[in-house]
Amino acid sequence: MTGQLALELQGLHKAFARSEIIRGVDLQLQAGERCALIGPNGAGKSSLFNLVSGRHRSDAGRVLLHGQDITRLAPQQISRLGLARSFQITSLFPRLSAFENVRCALLWSLGYRYAFWRRLGGLHDSRDRALAVLARVGLSARAQVAAGELSYAEQRALELAVTIAADASVILLDEPTAGMSRAESAAMVALIREVTVGKTLLMVEHDMQVVFDLADRIAVMDNGRVIACDSAASIRANVQVQALYLNRSRHE
Repeated sequence: MTGQLALELQGLHKAFARSEIIRGVDLQLQAGERCALIGPNGAGKSSLFNLVSGRHRSDAGRVLLHGQDITRLAPQQISRLGLARSFQITSLFPRLSAFENVRCALLWSLGYRYAFWRRLGGLHDSRDRALAVLARVGLSARAQVAAGELSYAEQRALELAVTIAADASVILLDEPTAGMSRAESAAMVALIREVTVGKTLLMVEHDMQVVFDLADRIAVMDNGRVIACDSAASIRANVQVQALYLNRSRHE
């Protein structure tokens, strides 16, 4: 696959106290590519997501988004440049409705800023956009239900809706099918595939069936490093990866 780079990680390092968590990660994602990041627990996958999305700052290296250096930017600045992420643990406003959660996520992208004198009910474009996003993830009928009252699978779908609401070009999903049944995972895979058409996707996922169903390429992390990055077929056949992760996952 050749084309324009959407996301590039160059020599990223991160240590907490005396523990080096990320040890020189290099990774490139081309525009429109879907890449899965796999590896055993403690490999550094979520920490890498935190560096890319600005929650933590790297000790060395750079993160480029469409060629722009975002290494030292705050999370909200990175988000406004077109990178959005979900979290391993669902992060929603539980007392707000599904509709309100999505509307909160897209107001800035529509040009609305903080203004105490403006009534949200009058922002018809934000209402229409929020309802359209909810329809895409199958939550139209649940739009007015508080997020905390949704089922777990519905909350994960709402988290995805919040992530895509601002129409980011690069999407990071952290274990989007964690805790789901096989049927729920299959539905989520179909949903992710649909809503990320034309987007660049980097996801952390432990379910190898989900990984092989979704990813164009698979990057394997171990001990803070990317030890392999290739097509699904090549990763399946990689002896080092089998010894490290795939065989282990079959017995967990």
